[in-house]
This record gives sequence, structure tokens and C-alpha cells, in this order.
Amino acid sequence: MKKRIVVAISGATSSIYGIRLLEALRRYEDIEIHLIISHWAEENIKIETSYSVEEIWALAHHNYCNNEMGARISSGSFRVSGMVVIPCSMKTLSAISCGFTENLIARAADVMLKEHRSLIIVPRETPLNVIHLENMLKLARMGVSIMPPMPSFYHQPKSVDDLLNHFTGRVLDLLGIDHKMSGRWNDGLDD
Repeated sequence: MKKRIVVAISGATSSIYGIRLLEALRRYEDIEIHLIISHWAEENIKIETSYSVEEIWALAHHNYCNNEMGARISSGSFRVSGMVVIPCSMKTLSAISCGFTENLIARAADVMLKEHRSLIIVPRETPLNVIHLENMLKLARMGVSIMPPMPSFYHQPKSVDDLLNHFTGRVLDLLGIDHKMSGRWNDGLDD
């Protein structure tokens, strides 16, 4: 059986993170991608990238509108391995932390929580206010992995692509997916 991963791109800036994750997941024959793109994510994709929304939809095996509340990913009986909200707007973060499942992204995330499945949130906002931090803390206490897209430099990136690939590799790590997206920290010990 294929590993099913839900990817949700919400309306925060930096939709390229979600796109890069989709591109990486698409390389695996044993992974089935279920994609939700919010309305404002579609707008950001048009503004921030050279991709068309149709190209992004084509990266997934199954696509859902954010108001499609009857989608199979809205049910705990439909088994998935994990979900990544990348990027995650503060509105979406708030909805997930409060259980306000007014749309499919929030409902699918709620299913991950209630079924004790892997949920990764990539919050995209700066600076953060107390409400943002409290919502993240609340979700972290529920077992959600909170992964702000903060660049690292120990792999000596030469381009924005290097930064995107490294971060995407870290997301794949949390999903338990082997990859060669970028180098790893070398502590001088042989593996």
C-alpha cells in the first residue's frame, strides 16, 4: 500500500515551500499525494512564483477544494500517514489550534490530531505576536511538529534553491521519508 501524505498550502506568503515539498514527494512511487490549496494560496502562487496553479495541482495524485468538506481526507476512517500545512497562515494555525473546522485544511488537520497521526505545521509570519506563539505552543503540546522555515547554513547554501531543498529535506525527515535533498550535519563521526 502506498504511503498517503496530505499537503495543504494555505494563504501565507512563501507558497514555494509547499511547491518544493510536492515536487520532492512526487519523486516517490510509493507515496500518494493528497493536495488542498486555499483560495489565497492560489493568489500567492500567482504573485510569488512562475508556476501556474494548474501546474501545482498536477503534482498531486488527488486534489481537493478547501470547501470540499465531504472529501475522504476529512474522515478518520481514511488512513493517511501524515499531513503538512506548508506554508501555514496564522488564520489556519488559529483554526487548527481551536478546532474550528470551517474548511478542509482545518478539518483534515483536526483528523490528524484526533487520530494521533503526524501533523507538521510550517508557520509563516514574522514577527510573531503572543497569540501566534500561544497557538503554536498549544499545538506542540498536542504532538504537532511546528517547523518555521528558518534557514540553516552548516550545509553552506549557494542559492535560494539550496535553502529550499534543505528545509524540504527536514520536512521529509519528520515524515520518515528517506531523501537526498541536501547534506546533513557532519559531527566528525563515521556513520
